[in-house]
Amino acid sequence: MTGADTVVRIDGLVKHYGKVEAVRGIDLQVRRGEVFGFLGPNGSGKSTTIRCLLGLLRPTAGAIGAFGLDSTRDGVALRRRVAYLPGELRFPERLSGAELVVSLGRLRGGFDSTLRDRLAERLRLDLGRRLRDLSTGNRRKVALLLAFLAEAELLVLDEPTIGLDPLMQHEFLLMVREARAAGATIFLSSHSLSEVQRAADRVAVLRAGKVVAEGTVGELRGRARQRVEVWFEDDPPRDALEALPGIVDPIVDDHRFTATLSGSIQPLLGLLASRRVTSMLVEEPDLEDAFLDLYDEATA
Repeated sequence: MTGADTVVRIDGLVKHYGKVEAVRGIDLQVRRGEVFGFLGPNGSGKSTTIRCLLGLLRPTAGAIGAFGLDSTRDGVALRRRVAYLPGELRFPERLSGAELVVSLGRLRGGFDSTLRDRLAERLRLDLGRRLRDLSTGNRRKVALLLAFLAEAELLVLDEPTIGLDPLMQHEFLLMVREARAAGATIFLSSHSLSEVQRAADRVAVLRAGKVVAEGTVGELRGRARQRVEVWFEDDPPRDALEALPGIVDPIVDDHRFTATLSGSIQPLLGLLASRRVTSMLVEEPDLEDAFLDLYDEATA
């Protein structure tokens, strides 16, 4: 990867809160034009990493930045090129949504009114209502509108769909794909596995402040356990099957073989190629299966 290909770079990031080590040596690169999923439960260090990226927190050690800029030294210049949707929203309650758009637009040099109206219609959002009167879901819609209205080079979205109904979650995913197609890079922090699975090109899994896995969604799913069931015309080759790498809890019942497979399926397929097999079922794992397995491995 060349420097021009990298938008976000994190090298050995460490952040302490007193004696608590919230982030413990993260190394990551986010490429230009990709949707990067940052996965982990509450308390895993996702929001701390984002605040360091935006220059809102100073790292204890390591380096973090975007566009070749350092978040601590060049925070103001970096933030001009970023749109940020925080996980916790705090709005000026007396303003309406439209007034907030105008106020923030002045800081950004103005927003496109046509795009504003189109986004509000897509999100089914009434910008005339005061922010204090909005539900949690509608406040989240206001934040989404502001993030995408900025047309920034980098979108940093922290738990962007909290409080949204399934229809609006689907609309959000469409907006992410459109922003990527227009050249934006999206850093998507979430604990919603289905959301990340549908949106992200690559994923990092965070646990207790450390990255425990990184790769494409397909690569992480490939590391998850799969249930396999094979029917043979003859007696299954029990010893050979049980000796395969990654086979867990094998069961032979008449001409049927079942097991849990951890890792690559290729050794099993190689063995079956020389056998008389009548049918085979493999339950493809989703990102949630991979996520839970990765956490089990990290704990072990």
